[in-house]
Amino acid sequence: MRTMRRVSLLAAALATGMAVSSCAAAVPAGIDYKAVYTAPGPDALNGAGEVDITVWHAMTGVNGATLQKLADQFNAQNRGRIKVTLGFKNNYDDTLSAYKNALRGSTLPDIVQVYDIGTQFMIDTRSIVPMQSFVDVDKFDVTDIQPNIAGYYSVGGKLYSMPFNTSMPLLYINRNAFAKAGLDPDKPPTTLDEIMADAEKLTVKDSSGNVVQYGFGASLYGWFLEQWTAVAGQEYCDQGNGRDGHASHADFVTDEHVRLLAWWQRMTERGLALKLDSDTKNGDTAFESGKVAITLESTGSLGDFTKAAFEAGAGYFPKIDATDSGGPIIGGASLWIVGRGKDDAHKRAAWEFTKFLESKDSQATWHTSTGYFPISRAALDTETDRQWVAKKPQFQVAINQLQGTKLTKATQGCLFGVMPQVRKAAENAMQAAVLQGKDARQALQDAQDSLNRPIGDYNDAVGG
Repeated sequence: MRTMRRVSLLAAALATGMAVSSCAAAVPAGIDYKAVYTAPGPDALNGAGEVDITVWHAMTGVNGATLQKLADQFNAQNRGRIKVTLGFKNNYDDTLSAYKNALRGSTLPDIVQVYDIGTQFMIDTRSIVPMQSFVDVDKFDVTDIQPNIAGYYSVGGKLYSMPFNTSMPLLYINRNAFAKAGLDPDKPPTTLDEIMADAEKLTVKDSSGNVVQYGFGASLYGWFLEQWTAVAGQEYCDQGNGRDGHASHADFVTDEHVRLLAWWQRMTERGLALKLDSDTKNGDTAFESGKVAITLESTGSLGDFTKAAFEAGAGYFPKIDATDSGGPIIGGASLWIVGRGKDDAHKRAAWEFTKFLESKDSQATWHTSTGYFPISRAALDTETDRQWVAKKPQFQVAINQLQGTKLTKATQGCLFGVMPQVRKAAENAMQAAVLQGKDARQALQDAQDSLNRPIGDYNDAVGG
């Protein structure tokens, strides 16, 4: 009953934020990852027959088909021993909602794919077997996992979930528009000032004075504010970006953030930037249609951008100031092995499938089929992957950016139990400033103040 009440409190604390997607969360102080559930060894499958495990996921289209292909391959290799059945749950929010509901008494899956925004909730339920437990039991070598990717899902040096589908932000340009404007498409802008300078040359008007091509245009997506903070080498929240304890304060009101929003206001006021909302689909459409010549998006959009009528190029996520020395944060989702209500055979079988998906060959298949970043460094050296990157040189930019980013608390990303609300609040500030003309500092202050109660309520619920 105590556990069920705790889950209900967590659900209530997160309820208003679960409809918003992306970033992460924090781990309650004092929780020993080994004390939750321990991982069984390989002998757990001895005499168990064929163990059926269920995997809940949110992959659609080509992504879902690729995951099914990998599951079929694993099943063929493990016939009579392990059988994986995929359970599609529509989207990230619905997948986590289904898991929350199952915690109240229904049958839980053996593996669940959860976006980074659900990390705190998953840890706080104490229903999972931390990946670190399996790593320790098997003495499994995790050095092949990209450090910045593993770092995001690690707290206190312990890996809680296995990264799976990973993305990171890039700056994209219309190379044809750059060449036509007399700009070098091999030198995309690297700072806000450079974007403005290029946008002045890239903005095109018709004979009536109407803008037919804006120099810049990007969605007012809260994830981007987190990225600029990390690129500046700064932390987005207190308590060491939430990694030294429960964060209680979001740091929106900084000189860098004020400068960023003031810059964006000037860009729109001068007609150099298209006004967009927080829906990334609208930003993508504006770029693909040629309405804007420079945009910001994740590597997940690279595939569609390369299909546009023009040649798309890529550059590093831009800096607010040229002296900024940090780097961007990864996004996406990871895999969690469920311990509650599971016998050792099912937990072990879930780990075997997780290892299979993490292997270099599986990751090469996943990367080249979906465009998600491979978590395996060795995957990039496979012939399959080499050929794919050779055809999409824009992705090499993402590889270089990831591998050139030093792992720090800033680049690990901020951990909050109510990260959905935090991101939404950031978007509110961005929209208030850019779309409504509100003073940048005041917009940030109002958004920051709006988070005091939800952050406090969540931390009270988990005892943080």
